[in-house]
Amino acid sequence: MIRAIVWTRTANFPYERRTSRALRFLTGIGMNDISASPDVVPAIALDGVNLALGRAAARVHILKDISLHIGAGEAIGLIGPSGSGKSTLLMVMAGLERPDTGTVRIAGHDLGGLNEDALARFRGRRVGIVFQSFHLIPTMTALENVAVPLELAGAADAFARAEQELAAVDLAGRLHHYPAELSGGEQQRVALARALAPDPVILIADEPTGNLDEATGSQIIDLMFAGHLQRKTTLVLVTHDTALAARCDRVVRLRSGRIDRITAEAVTA
Repeated sequence: MIRAIVWTRTANFPYERRTSRALRFLTGIGMNDISASPDVVPAIALDGVNLALGRAAARVHILKDISLHIGAGEAIGLIGPSGSGKSTLLMVMAGLERPDTGTVRIAGHDLGGLNEDALARFRGRRVGIVFQSFHLIPTMTALENVAVPLELAGAADAFARAEQELAAVDLAGRLHHYPAELSGGEQQRVALARALAPDPVILIADEPTGNLDEATGSQIIDLMFAGHLQRKTTLVLVTHDTALAARCDRVVRLRSGRIDRITAEAVTA
């Protein structure tokens, strides 16, 4: 699950002393490129990404030489044991964490070149996020929660679009209910509607069914994949469920902060 992490930078890891040319040689950048053509701009392009988190002796090298290109409209399942770096990789893709080295490009935009304000604006328009714990604003109704990213983006019809998004996840009758008045499954539907409302380029989901029962979780996943297919949004999904990951176009397995394997078939965790 994505959590807030305190991070300070200290150049103590070997990768921080490599030249960019050496880094490209060691990581084999491009071998994970799944875009159809060199002329096609991938929705997500990570090249030579390294990230360490923590302070002093507690600092840990989380992501190690990650290079991964994801095509527009593709669905990617991220699997791997706990602590393998899945959620941290999502944070990097979403611009919620900056890597120590390497580049992160979303729809051709280099996130490293954006300051914090520009990055927040970019994320609000281009990236939808679904968390395991919903993260709804408790003092706002379902309608108001979904309207928030639209209002921040300056949409004049924010509430009309929010109502449409809630209807799309079968919550037309719960518009004016507060999170505490909704079931867990209903709260996650609101969170999904909020994530999709701005029509993001990418939708990332971190264990979106982790707090739900099996039947409710299955409904959420069906809605998520329906939204992904209808809007041609690139989907990146972290899960421990290999059957769920197998619904994606590609499955990327992480182990100890590195890409261990990429496959289009179901794998065992």
